[in-house]
Amino acid sequence: MHRTRLDLDQPRGFYRRIVSQHPELKSPTFHQAYSGSRLERAAERRGDVSGLAELAKNGRAGFYLIGGEQVLLKKTGDSLDPLFSPREAREFGSGSETVFLGFLGDEPRFGASIQTSAIETLKARSDLKLIDLRSIAVQGIVAADHLPPLAEAKAILGWHARHRFCPNCGSATDPTQGGWRRDCPICQAEHFPRTDPVVIMLAIAGDRCVLGRSPHFPATMWSCLAGFAEPGESIEEAVRREILEEVGIGCARVSYFASQPWPFPSSLMIGCHAEAVTDAIVIDKSEIEAARWFEREELRLMLERKHPDGLTTPPPIAIAHHIIRDFIQRGREVLVT
Repeated sequence: MHRTRLDLDQPRGFYRRIVSQHPELKSPTFHQAYSGSRLERAAERRGDVSGLAELAKNGRAGFYLIGGEQVLLKKTGDSLDPLFSPREAREFGSGSETVFLGFLGDEPRFGASIQTSAIETLKARSDLKLIDLRSIAVQGIVAADHLPPLAEAKAILGWHARHRFCPNCGSATDPTQGGWRRDCPICQAEHFPRTDPVVIMLAIAGDRCVLGRSPHFPATMWSCLAGFAEPGESIEEAVRREILEEVGIGCARVSYFASQPWPFPSSLMIGCHAEAVTDAIVIDKSEIEAARWFEREELRLMLERKHPDGLTTPPPIAIAHHIIRDFIQRGREVLVT
């Protein structure tokens, strides 16, 4: 919908007002990291170069600073804060890319890359901390409201770092649209960031389900099966294919559960439950190292960290935890669409 300049000068909050009037649009009530953003992205502002420059100088503006996989935090008393003022962002050596993330109320939010040459110096400072985003979520060391914009900033800045040259002609590209596009000055191609869809699912039969283990998992952890959706494939087709490839089980009905942004580097986890119609497990060792059936009661013990053998499920920051919890609580009803 076209919006006039007068519209753009009005106070922010239109999206939040719509969501507050329609509870069905709100994010899932369960807690998983990187979901439930309170930012209004204000995409209509991205083409306003001078306007964004003014917003970046605004005293209410806040910057998230990212250096590769590391997020910069400042120590404020006993807590850690990921949000920096425009002056602080300049002081800490923000790099070549800045992305406009949106507004929190009337406060502009930006993500900025840290120059590689500055990272070692910043690590040595006692008033700062560099730490990866996954550890931030697992350890809960910043307020949960910061996680979605941090994920947004990390994903888009990572895309810039990997796409500095035009795949059509090989020329260096220029960031535009508030960091949401790169343009080639030679062949005029426009390049946009991509999000990779990943299906993550629980195959169930009666009161049992299949969990698998990847070699990089902690020794006690079992989780849902997962894999990238392929071109020309629906979510349901991707779920059935991945389950069949990884554990040899055929599935029929597929029921959508929820989704989760996963900025490692830039994926969208699409959570589902699937109805298993075969029983025998045949593992693809190139995909996973182990898989087996679990009863709901055993799952409950794993979720509560009370399993007699110490087996566990993923932590609550991950959508897999909530896919499993939903099956424990509702059983076969999860397949009702």
